[in-house]
Amino acid sequence: MAQVPQTFLDALAVRTWCGLALRSLGRAREEIDAINVYPVADGDTGTNLCLTVESATAAVEAVFAGHEHGAEGPSFADALRAMAHGALIGARGNSGTILAQLLRGMAQVLASDDAGDVTHVDGTVLRSALRRAADAAREAVAHPVEGTVLTVASAAADAAGGAEGDCGTVVLAAYEGARAALAATPRQLAVLGRAGVVDAGGRGLVTVLASLVEAVTGEAVPEETYAAPAGAEVCPDAPEHAGEGGPAYEVIYLLEADDAAVARLRARLDALGDSLVVVGGEGLWNVHVHVDDAGAAVEAGVEAGRPYRIRITHFAVDDVHTGGERPPREPAQRAVVAVVPGEGLAGLYAEAGATTVLARPGEPPASGELAQALRRAHAREVVLLPNDAELRHTAAAAAEQVRAEGVRVALIPTRSAVQGIAALAVHEPERRFDEDVVQMTSAAGATRYAEVLVAEHRSWTTAGICQAGDVLGLIDGDVAVIGPDLTGTAETVLDRMLQAGGELVTLVVGDDAPEAVADRLEARVRESYLAVDTVVYRGGRQGAPLLIGVE
Repeated sequence: MAQVPQTFLDALAVRTWCGLALRSLGRAREEIDAINVYPVADGDTGTNLCLTVESATAAVEAVFAGHEHGAEGPSFADALRAMAHGALIGARGNSGTILAQLLRGMAQVLASDDAGDVTHVDGTVLRSALRRAADAAREAVAHPVEGTVLTVASAAADAAGGAEGDCGTVVLAAYEGARAALAATPRQLAVLGRAGVVDAGGRGLVTVLASLVEAVTGEAVPEETYAAPAGAEVCPDAPEHAGEGGPAYEVIYLLEADDAAVARLRARLDALGDSLVVVGGEGLWNVHVHVDDAGAAVEAGVEAGRPYRIRITHFAVDDVHTGGERPPREPAQRAVVAVVPGEGLAGLYAEAGATTVLARPGEPPASGELAQALRRAHAREVVLLPNDAELRHTAAAAAEQVRAEGVRVALIPTRSAVQGIAALAVHEPERRFDEDVVQMTSAAGATRYAEVLVAEHRSWTTAGICQAGDVLGLIDGDVAVIGPDLTGTAETVLDRMLQAGGELVTLVVGDDAPEAVADRLEARVRESYLAVDTVVYRGGRQGAPLLIGVE
């Protein structure tokens, strides 16, 4: 009789696991979102898990891409650490943050310095890793509650601990243990029992474990749709979530800080709100909390270290913390989603009725984040303004995802925020969708755009060689002017743009621009171009100190 080959977990299996988990969560996203009633009934657990795993997958793919020309691929430890790190920096929501800590806990065992330069691990080590993952996730949550993803993770570790055999045997036992625990969650948490659903985060974890089974064994486990068992009764003393209504904001940020500062931060945030989860270590942390005072939560992070990638979400009126049923909200007919480079422009676009995605310097949004914004707009028809030539393919991928869900999405290829402003200025929701898109596209296309920024290093450009510290004036994406100071360079750029004519100049001034630059440019237009109007906006912390539009 042929011997069954032993299964193990190696770098390629980690890569496969990421891809399978992302695909499976993508298929289950809507179902998981729909059963999301705890800790906040905001219908985004499936989406948050997808975004978290998308970040983990991108990190692993980057590691493999770095070895594609070498004789060997990345080590097992490198692949697993990349997965854990990618999940940490891209974690979204309560569920995504906990998943990131689960992966970090696994990496602490499987890719530790003590493990040495191993190429793969067997079932014995994997059992220890799953146990550490469950314990680490529980330690990261300020007030663990049973009947949640923490319960499912612990059950998976318990089941794996009792399994004897190779990795395939262990992961299959973990999956089965998690699946059984998930089915029991409505009896442990009253809000789930009343809604007739299982825990959404636990449902996502079962999907991730199913993907691990397939990555290790090559055999897919059957997908299931979960709900509360028929006739299930809620345990009389099953806990509720604290407080009717709950905090108004979700605050998430990455934080560079030492362990002692994070310990103080935990105590501070625990007093401010609930749903506190702090994950990470070795100087980098992902902080998640629900609070009424979002500013105080961010200030606490500033006191602890350096917070960045700050995301603040205001829960809608019907996003209650008690998990009661919400009446379905009727979608709007039309909406606009725009990517913006700074907080000031985000406010401007929001005042005009657009749903915004903030793109910070060096942190372009992923397709999943854009797709989430398209869904958040909650409309039958959506116009997407990427406002960046580099986001063309990302925006197209996001549009395709949401079109497949029955939403009509038009992508207008805006290459700058000033083109987006021009498009938004002519937007009329009462027009036929096609006519509105044509008018917005025409307005964007008629707007020439420029940006003025400071060179970071010496390089060749279309205007000659620039040195680090030189000021560059880019017109329609190409370097047209190299100058010694920002204001003078901006004047030269504006003159060149207006030589071709124009009726309106739009200036978007960032925090890094000289205070007098807007006044100098406005005066320049008044003195030399009598028929041209000027409008000035404050962009906040945007990538380029100055954006210019001429239409």
